Amino acid sequence: MDNRTLLRTGVAGTVVAALCCATPVLVILLGAVGLSAWVGRLDYTLIPALVLFLGITIYALRRRRAEAACCTVPGRPEANTLGGRQ
Repeated sequence: MDNRTLLRTGVAGTVVAALCCATPVLVILLGAVGLSAWVGRLDYTLIPALVLFLGITIYALRRRRAEAACCTVPGRPEANTLGGRQ
């Protein structure tokens, strides 16, 4: 998986898990569908998912930083960014 995809997956998963942990969005949706019995188990699922996606995001950011540092060439400013873009 490339860094861009990994970072997008991590950020999207973190945002969704944080929204469902911090707001009653998931509780309302499950109640509307008739699956309110599952509400008691949400903490056992959402908090580990939040931690997992935060870990993926941190890993992708560290990997991106390591690749950028690897490609730095002193004396050539165009090589300081990946692909020569500024």
